[in-house]
Amino acid sequence: MNSSTNNILKLAIQKSGRLSEKSLEYIKSAGVSFRKDKNKLRAVSSNFPIELLFLRDDDIPGYVETGVADIGIVGENVLEEVGSQVRITERMGFSKCRLSLAIPQSEAYIGAQSLQGKTIATSYPNLLRKFLEKSGVTAKIHEISGSVEIAPGIGLADAICDLVSTGTTLRSNGLKEVEVIFKSEAVLIQNQTLDAEKQAILDKLLFRFRSVLRAVHYKYILMNVPEGAVEKICNVLPGMRSPTIVPLSEAGWFSLHTVVKENEFWEVIDNLKEAGAEGILVTGIEKMIL
Repeated sequence: MNSSTNNILKLAIQKSGRLSEKSLEYIKSAGVSFRKDKNKLRAVSSNFPIELLFLRDDDIPGYVETGVADIGIVGENVLEEVGSQVRITERMGFSKCRLSLAIPQSEAYIGAQSLQGKTIATSYPNLLRKFLEKSGVTAKIHEISGSVEIAPGIGLADAICDLVSTGTTLRSNGLKEVEVIFKSEAVLIQNQTLDAEKQAILDKLLFRFRSVLRAVHYKYILMNVPEGAVEKICNVLPGMRSPTIVPLSEAGWFSLHTVVKENEFWEVIDNLKEAGAEGILVTGIEKMIL
C-alpha cells in the first residue's frame, strides 16, 4: 500500500465516549483494521488507506472544514452548533438523541412563551438562540459545560436546554422535558474540496459503511412452509426479491428463505402464521450488499 499522505484518507472521530465506541464498531465492521493505543491520538489502518484521528467532538467539524482531517464522524447537534462549512455525506443511524428544553416538574408549560424573561442553562447556546429567535422569545442564555441538569436545582437557571436520550437524568433531577428543538444523530461529514484521489478512497469506504448500515434495518427470515401454502406466503412477504425455496426431507414441505425490513416483518407475522408458516427463524445480518 502506498503510504503517501495524498493516498491516505484522514478520518476524525471522537476520542472517547459513546459516539467514539459506536464509530469504531462501524469502522471495524467495514473491514478496516487498525491498532488503537489509548495514549496516542492517531492510528493508521493496516489494510485500508485511512488514518484515524481521535479528537474532541466539538473540534471535529473545524478540522474537517480546514482540511486537517478529510472526513469525520460527529453528532449533528455539534455540527449545527459550531456552524462549520462542511458537507454531510452520510447519516450513520446511531447515537440518536434530541436537544430539548426542560423545566422543573412542578411548573406549567404552555409553549415557548413560558420562557419569556427566564434564564436557560445550556451547552448549546447557538441552537438555543435560534429557537428563541424563531419563537419570538427573549430569555437569558447561561452557557455552561457539563451537568446542565443541576442548574435549576441550585438556582443557576429557570430551565435548561440539553441533550436527551431517555429522559432518566432529567427526572432524577426533578425536571421534565417540554419541547424538542433539534433532533440529532451521528453523521459522516467531509471537506468540501476533497481531491479526486481521496474522494475515490471515501467512495470505497462509503460502500462498506452502507453495507453495514443497511444490514441494521433488515433481518434474514427462514420458515418451514407446506407445499400448498408456498405461493400464498410469497405474496405476503415484503421481501427484497423472490424468496429462496428449498425442499425439505419431509415430502410436501419446503424451507423458505428471504430478507425483509424488520418493521415490515412484524407487520405481516400474523399473516404468515395464518398462511401456514411454521418454525419461523429471524436472524440478524452482518452486511448487505445490493
